[in-house]
Amino acid sequence: MNRHKITLIPGDGTGPELASAARRCVDALGLAVEWETVEAGECAIEKYNTPLPPHVLESIRKNKVALNGPITTPVGRGFRSVNVELRKALDLYACLRPCKSYKGVRSRYSDIDLVIVRENTEDLYAGIEFEKGTDEVKRLIKFLEDTTKKKVRPTSAISIKPISAEGTKRIVTFAFEYAIKNNRKKITAVHKANIMKYTDGLFLEVAREVAKAYEGRIAFEDRIVDNMCMQLVQKPEDYDVLVLPNLYGDIISDLAAGLVGGLGVAPGANIGEGVAVFEPTHGSAPKYKGQNKANPTAIILSAVLMLKYIGEDKAAHKLESAVAGVIAEGKAVTYDLKPDRNDKTAVGTIQMADAIIEKIG
Repeated sequence: MNRHKITLIPGDGTGPELASAARRCVDALGLAVEWETVEAGECAIEKYNTPLPPHVLESIRKNKVALNGPITTPVGRGFRSVNVELRKALDLYACLRPCKSYKGVRSRYSDIDLVIVRENTEDLYAGIEFEKGTDEVKRLIKFLEDTTKKKVRPTSAISIKPISAEGTKRIVTFAFEYAIKNNRKKITAVHKANIMKYTDGLFLEVAREVAKAYEGRIAFEDRIVDNMCMQLVQKPEDYDVLVLPNLYGDIISDLAAGLVGGLGVAPGANIGEGVAVFEPTHGSAPKYKGQNKANPTAIILSAVLMLKYIGEDKAAHKLESAVAGVIAEGKAVTYDLKPDRNDKTAVGTIQMADAIIEKIG
């Protein structure tokens, strides 16, 4: 039996409850798993004066695999996203977000099976920003006006959108290799190259070049991002694996999650060279902290992705089947998975995990 040491980051808000549920489900599979629990996010600031203590990164680098509960990201204030910092520090360049229909989840659609592959380190999320009114932004505005002969309003804040040939090549290659390994049929590169001819234009150019190496094995096409949004709403069955720059990937992955019932059933993975962090795509929902109400499906399905990553395919299939079975029965599920969200028969996080564990047997 292979032994696995996994870093566990409980997270903020409902994170600890959800992480506990996922851990219990993985433990029920009977694998040789040892968990190393570390704290990051708001809960770490008081102890370590930072939301991302160095020992968290050390743990993930050592163990190579982490399961991450949702971590609070302040809007417009405070520290930057811990998740973004983790991706940068560990060079987790590929964000993998499968969006799959499960019987029993309320949705306008059925039989959706999409995979979003999002570049994680470049684009507008690179964090290269200049604040309005600073000397730095004034110098940048002058440089831009002198260089491009285009006017920039002096009250502007500016973000830089870097897209590199190397970054694009590795994310598109990742998408094709994922498609081959998982018996997928088609890759769609999503961009806005009709307007951003140098950045998105480079993304499309490199994607087309990479695709040539896979001709005859995986089909390839491209779509403009706004058209892609419409296509996914009108005929999602036409699409398989989508590969996108960072910002579009963030937006489209939420759209795709909406097709299958929402972020509550949307798992995620952030993968680099020899290291990976698995996490649900939803937030920490602090208003529900400690109430035993949060839906654990997304983090448990993230654990399914983790199990596949570490080579435990049979265990991954067993856990996913147990989750699907509990949701299909519709009895031991949280309130958001009931046809009526006010249904008094809804169970809590702990009880839904119990039902999944019982299914595992």
